[in-house]
Amino acid sequence: MGKNGNSPWRTVSTAVYGAPTEGKIYGTTEIDVTDAWEMIKLNRAEGRRITMTHMVTAAIGRSMGWDIPEMNAFVKRGNVVLRDEVIVTVAVNMHGGQEMSSIKIHDAHKKTVFEIAEEIRNRAAKAREGTSNKTMKNKNLLSLLPWPFRRPAFLLIRFLTNTLGLQIKSLGLGHNAFGSIILSNIGSHGLDVGLGALMPGSKLPAVLIMGKEEDKPKVVDGEIVIRKVLSLSGTFDHRIVDGYHGGMLAHHIKRYLEKPELLAVQPEEMRAQAISN
Repeated sequence: MGKNGNSPWRTVSTAVYGAPTEGKIYGTTEIDVTDAWEMIKLNRAEGRRITMTHMVTAAIGRSMGWDIPEMNAFVKRGNVVLRDEVIVTVAVNMHGGQEMSSIKIHDAHKKTVFEIAEEIRNRAAKAREGTSNKTMKNKNLLSLLPWPFRRPAFLLIRFLTNTLGLQIKSLGLGHNAFGSIILSNIGSHGLDVGLGALMPGSKLPAVLIMGKEEDKPKVVDGEIVIRKVLSLSGTFDHRIVDGYHGGMLAHHIKRYLEKPELLAVQPEEMRAQAISN
């Protein structure tokens, strides 16, 4: 933590965020993750550790890669441009939750939940050891600038990368700097529901927030039963996403999490079987 209790991110955020004037839309949904939790417990008993964050990451990747690829886009010089990669960025806690880092899962739509879990674990361990990615290094560098220069420096970077569409690869800046979409789990902090900030300059179409899973009464086959329910909320860039896309994203994420065995199979194999049948 820096002076006055400010972490590098708290310092940078005063430069990054201005008045909320840009178009954003929000949405929330609840997902029955009872079967997903049973799969998690079964695999843990067999020595394969996966979490609900890993499951949701896999579901998001497949939804954006195979089901609604038009949402995997960004705005460049007034035009909506499709990305050539599907990258789900997962926020991870650092230093007891006082700081955040991020892990970008490339080709998330092509990986099983087990591959995603192993990648997140390995890269999170390296991040906690102090091996920062370029985004983290740039954040820390910006936080070191004197206060009057932070906001102008950020606006210059945003003008170069967002308005002009330039990529500064040496600094890790460009349309994939934050991936295709960000997922953060606030349920691990005990919060039921949350709405994420759509950071200016990130070129993200959406930020998704996992809440806390809770036991809730649900009607199944005409009977009231107790099921494990996860809240999932989204903040969307309205230039790219409208209600239809948000609804389709929620639908497909639910489809994968309510049939979690789909996430254990390579997507190409699953599609090949569907075509042959």
